[in-house]
Amino acid sequence: MGKTTSAINTAASLGSLGYRALLIDLDPQGSATSGVGIAKKGLCYTVRDVLIGGCRAADAILHTAFEHLDLIPANISLAGAEFELLNAEEPEARLRRALLTLRDDYDFILIDCPPSLGMLTINAMVASDGVIIPMPCEYYALEGLTQLTVTIGRVKKRYNPRLSITGILVTMHQSRLALSKQVLAELEQHYRDRLFDTAIHRNVRLCEAPSFGKPVLYHDRSARGARDYLELAKELLVRA
Repeated sequence: MGKTTSAINTAASLGSLGYRALLIDLDPQGSATSGVGIAKKGLCYTVRDVLIGGCRAADAILHTAFEHLDLIPANISLAGAEFELLNAEEPEARLRRALLTLRDDYDFILIDCPPSLGMLTINAMVASDGVIIPMPCEYYALEGLTQLTVTIGRVKKRYNPRLSITGILVTMHQSRLALSKQVLAELEQHYRDRLFDTAIHRNVRLCEAPSFGKPVLYHDRSARGARDYLELAKELLVRA
């Protein structure tokens, strides 16, 4: 869906514009961690330690090689955290409490969620002010959008009254394809007020950048993907 790609490149773009950005990898696959050039093995602390009380959030922060971009990493050890949280007090609020001490240190904190609506994703929503929904130009993705907005509404009502949908981000867009045009038309009809003006186009450099452990902006600044995410970052500055 472009979830991790969007988290990495939005954070890096904000950093390149001079804003202090923290990227939190909340996916056990750890793709956001490797995507900014941090090895997943041998980490002293990860976001799992933050969630279960093994360290402070500040202790888990790593500086990346990119402007104004820090990371709280993840690896496969996070996979068991959902079970460990079941017996914790207020398990849905563990990340929010851990991040309270960091809010003044960063202009933006972006959380890359796992691809499921479990306790890790609920923690992210409870800790956040807003949700960016990446939406690839495919009809299957449209089917899941309604359910996701319902879930966000439930989290807002029960745990986090300040939570809102910051915007729906069209990803993997190919303007010449009829399917992309149809999906975009559906989104504009039903979600126009929530849709980002910026769309992220399919781009070879964007796809290959993770294999180099770099955001696309640092892999090839002239690439279409780099320009798209810079425009998204600027749009986000207005919405945030």
